[in-house]
Amino acid sequence: MTKVQKTKEIKKRFLEHYGNAKTELKYKNIYELLVCVMLSAQCTDKRVNIVTPALFSKYPTPDLLAKADILEVKQLIKSISYFNTKANNLIRMANQVMENFGGKIPHTQEELKSLSGVGQKTANVVLIEYFEANYMAVDTHVFRTSHRLGLTKAKTALQTETDLSKAFKTDLSILHQAFVLFGRYTCKAVKPDCENCFVQEFCLSKSNFKPV
Repeated sequence: MTKVQKTKEIKKRFLEHYGNAKTELKYKNIYELLVCVMLSAQCTDKRVNIVTPALFSKYPTPDLLAKADILEVKQLIKSISYFNTKANNLIRMANQVMENFGGKIPHTQEELKSLSGVGQKTANVVLIEYFEANYMAVDTHVFRTSHRLGLTKAKTALQTETDLSKAFKTDLSILHQAFVLFGRYTCKAVKPDCENCFVQEFCLSKSNFKPV
């Protein structure tokens, strides 16, 4: 089997197993989604979902978050990893949304990346989830599983994103979510569930690959 054939078969199986894959973050609108994704960096979706109801109850709009007391925001998200930095970024982001985008969360990758605390991965995840945009976003799960399957040898998340985008070309929004769920529940960093893996024959290594 050639590399192209292997990639095509892996893509087919992921789409079959995770055809309706969506984020496990709980949100009601694009503002809440952006906040959730910002909080989820180096943190589990489960933990974010525990914290956000109280946060959104107190700050349901960018306008209110922009005016928030930093200590109150920190208190609300203190169980989240790096909560000090994230609290600062949330308030800065909200102020930028008010000042630069008329209080509306922007809808393009470059505009989202102009916001404090929003890198390419965060921007792509928002666009993937909210608009089903044809983007790939690479978190630790996507990085680990794509390397185990030999889909890329890239050392960084951004280069891995480029490699996967070129390899798969279409259905990237579904594939992103699929690889996240696959890495979270099957191809885990420690003790992967190989017996129930639907792409086991393509696995090259059980190493816990991490971006540099």
